[in-house]
Amino acid sequence: MSKPKPKDRALPGNDNSGAAKAPRRAAAPRRRRSVYTPAEVHEIFRRFSVQRPEPKGELEHVNAFTLLVAVVLSAQATDAGVNKATRALFKIADTPQKMLALSEEELGRYIRTIGLWRNKAKNVIALSQALIRDHDGKVPDDREELVKLPGVGRKTANVVLNMAFGKHTMAVDTHIFRIGNRIGLAPGKTPEQVEAELVRIIPDEYMRHAHHWLILHGRYVCKARKPDCPACVIADICKSPEKTTSIPAPLVELAPQEIPQAL
Repeated sequence: MSKPKPKDRALPGNDNSGAAKAPRRAAAPRRRRSVYTPAEVHEIFRRFSVQRPEPKGELEHVNAFTLLVAVVLSAQATDAGVNKATRALFKIADTPQKMLALSEEELGRYIRTIGLWRNKAKNVIALSQALIRDHDGKVPDDREELVKLPGVGRKTANVVLNMAFGKHTMAVDTHIFRIGNRIGLAPGKTPEQVEAELVRIIPDEYMRHAHHWLILHGRYVCKARKPDCPACVIADICKSPEKTTSIPAPLVELAPQEIPQAL
């Protein structure tokens, strides 16, 4: 009488057929998408365009260089505080060459009221040197070149590209990051994720001014502590669980004097 054959033992990493199992790959995190349809996104920015046909940034500047300097100085500071410091500065130093002529110490006297002014003074002098050395004293219209400059990150580069050169960029500051997540327009855990989603969903016809519309909406309507929903022109479209009304504010163009200025 024959003995029963012992069952084959599965070797580590093998299945019963002897074929090697492929290692399991970790599932890639799902990209968070806007909760709005393309038609809803279009209507949101159409209303913003009616309300503020020509939105303006609140940082005062006279050319691309002074804009770059103002944005660098605005990190962890208010636009109003930067403007107060740069009004006199830009009258005598509106080019990299003139800024270098001031010296770091003298520049510091102009911007002393701005937070982190010592480090910012070093960066402004260093970026002025870099502009003269590498770009003939001109501000480059390329993000990769801009972020190589001292004190210039992606957000600063996007602001300059948008405002000085008309590029369709999206600079995500605290206001835009908050709106993107609060109302579900462009959810993301990082500014880069919010930026990518906004660039993906905003119609090209509105990208030129979308950055400013969102900032102004976040600064004066969809505020950090408590959104002013009765003043919101997209209250009926908004899908935020925080909103207090679904009745939109009247859609009228705001005259320049009606646009609140930062204090």
